[in-house]
Amino acid sequence: MTRTKRPPLKQAAAISGLIKQVLGNAGYDEQLPRYQVWLAWDRVVGEQIARRARPLRIRDKTLEVLVDHPVWMQQLQMLKPQILKKIHTQLPDCDIEDIYLRHGKALPVAPPPPPSGPKWQAQTLSAEEKQAIEDSIVAIHDPELKEGMRRLFTHQKQLNKAKQEVSDGN
Repeated sequence: MTRTKRPPLKQAAAISGLIKQVLGNAGYDEQLPRYQVWLAWDRVVGEQIARRARPLRIRDKTLEVLVDHPVWMQQLQMLKPQILKKIHTQLPDCDIEDIYLRHGKALPVAPPPPPSGPKWQAQTLSAEEKQAIEDSIVAIHDPELKEGMRRLFTHQKQLNKAKQEVSDGN
């Protein structure tokens, strides 16, 4: 399609909308709200329970949860009404009606992301490296472009230093 025939893009579509559209075309749109429980599980049950119990599958309208210890299964059995209520509060379109607890080794909880950015961004540049960057952008007169290039070159030097540290075994 040539540019003249293509209608102009008014607004970029959100990825979540595109995913829902693709899943809807495949016939999965009715099941999607149910499976959002995996995303909300840690918030619903809290960190302590999430370390011991993980959603395993959904059969009909029953969420099957894998629990790593019988004592926790007993505790969760008593908490089922509150957990279901929290699930429906956070996911109102979710039509899960029951929770089935199964004993087994619970899947590990994903570790939280590090508090700061990637390690390469923590690299500090020497005065010589900073001066080399300034020397390379001295001919740029547009202040916005100059700042953008400074950030780009700084990030590239930080990334190169981090790669060098890894290859040196530090």
